Amino acid sequence: MTDSTITDDNWLLDEDDEPPAAGLPAPDQRLWRVLIVDDDVDVHAVTRLALRNVSFKGRELELFSAYSGREAFDILRDTPDIALVLLDVVMETDDAGLLLARRIREELHNAIVRVVLRTGQPGQAPEQRVIIEYDINDYKAKTELTTQKLFTTVISALRAYESLNMLERSRIGLGKILAGATNLYQIHSLREFASGVLNQVSAILDVGADGVLCLMQGDTGPATVVAATGSYAALADNERMPTTHPLWPAIAKAFSEKKSQFEHPANVLFIHTQEREVAISVTPPWPLAQIQRDLLEVFCQRIAAAFDNLYMFGQLRKAQEATVVALADLAEFRDSGTGGHVRRVQALSSAIAARMKERGVYEDELTPQLLDMIGLASILHDVGKVATPDYILLKPGIHTPDERTQMQTHAQVGRTILERAASMVDGPSYLHFGAEIAGCHHEHFDGQGYPNGLKGLAIPLSARIVAVVDVFDSLLHERPYKEPWPYPEVMTYIKDRSGAQFDPEVVLALLDVIERDPELGQQPKTAT
Repeated sequence: MTDSTITDDNWLLDEDDEPPAAGLPAPDQRLWRVLIVDDDVDVHAVTRLALRNVSFKGRELELFSAYSGREAFDILRDTPDIALVLLDVVMETDDAGLLLARRIREELHNAIVRVVLRTGQPGQAPEQRVIIEYDINDYKAKTELTTQKLFTTVISALRAYESLNMLERSRIGLGKILAGATNLYQIHSLREFASGVLNQVSAILDVGADGVLCLMQGDTGPATVVAATGSYAALADNERMPTTHPLWPAIAKAFSEKKSQFEHPANVLFIHTQEREVAISVTPPWPLAQIQRDLLEVFCQRIAAAFDNLYMFGQLRKAQEATVVALADLAEFRDSGTGGHVRRVQALSSAIAARMKERGVYEDELTPQLLDMIGLASILHDVGKVATPDYILLKPGIHTPDERTQMQTHAQVGRTILERAASMVDGPSYLHFGAEIAGCHHEHFDGQGYPNGLKGLAIPLSARIVAVVDVFDSLLHERPYKEPWPYPEVMTYIKDRSGAQFDPEVVLALLDVIERDPELGQQPKTAT
């Protein structure tokens, strides 16, 4: 191909195909992949010679060769991103090319690769029939495909492929935006949320982008790194973003101008939320296309909404936790002799549930909600004692049978109070598990407990866990009606009651937890 030929067809190229000015980013280093399929070796040689200097949008061609339909199918199956197939019709069979064209669409489900048929025997595959019956994009007789027309055909096909590829990426990207934003709403921790944001941005770009997410409180102050990936992962260990880092100027500019910056290689997405300003810096190996920028801007809007929702969710969660703590404190206020009982029950209940999850027991009952909430919910186990008269609750000696009966009503009272409150909240909540625990933590595994004589797995798992923890901690510490038991005697009692009063799996988990953290089984220190 002569230089004059290429010049004559420059009208096919975009104006932005001019060489980059000094100091600007280098052109895209990816290659346009073109597959030549023909059983004639000379056709491959001539085609390679004609296309040797062709480039489009700063990207050169990478040429693949196949000499049969079967070989071409294997290459297309195993090689991603082939943009164009220059396809002979007659090869190992008279219709090998036509069969390959059909297999590309129907078996590989590849609708965007451009297929140009080249035939030396047009009569064997009439153009009108082929265009109608096969999903091909152009049909050329080899005799008419001069070097100049081959150049025109290739550039036109690459332009069409790029447009279709962008549309497909847009469709996939929008799907990821919707799915990603939905997933981000479900994350509690800000750092986990930030990591999820980076993963979604990388997925939308589909370039394995490195990134760093910075958090700025208010309008002034240093930027705080809350998540980082790839080559910037080390920045996650820094509380503040180093102002000497190469990315800092672009990030600072985004915060200053309060808008996204696309200055390859430093692209900074700016996100403004009600409580904070966020900048996400991504450094893909090539400049972002406009459609990618547009997708990311849409995603930024969704991220901003997700951040605001996350903040509101956190505030609501804190309010719920504060309510639970207030209820527990109210119950414990009248029974000052219990000391830090509820806090110890909280810590040990969470540890036992986590250990049971590790051991793979009761997988259906050990839901994520139970694992997340059982600790705080467990502090409500004696909330029903607010209805117990002081002369019974604070009695230093053994209760009479009538007093014991009245004392036992605290289980049902607690359950009733918490169930009424839980009914105002959809789905599992601290109040829901608190009601289970308050009402059933005095039930026995063998059915001999109170208030309803439930047995075995009919007792909620949350209550079976707290039943063991409550007795363990009560025996180990001083109460108004008893002195603390020595640790060996406490463990003997717990083990002896396994399978009778207590769920054996919970007892085993307790033993494992204490073995890992012996301090949980230590006697409280007494003042001297």
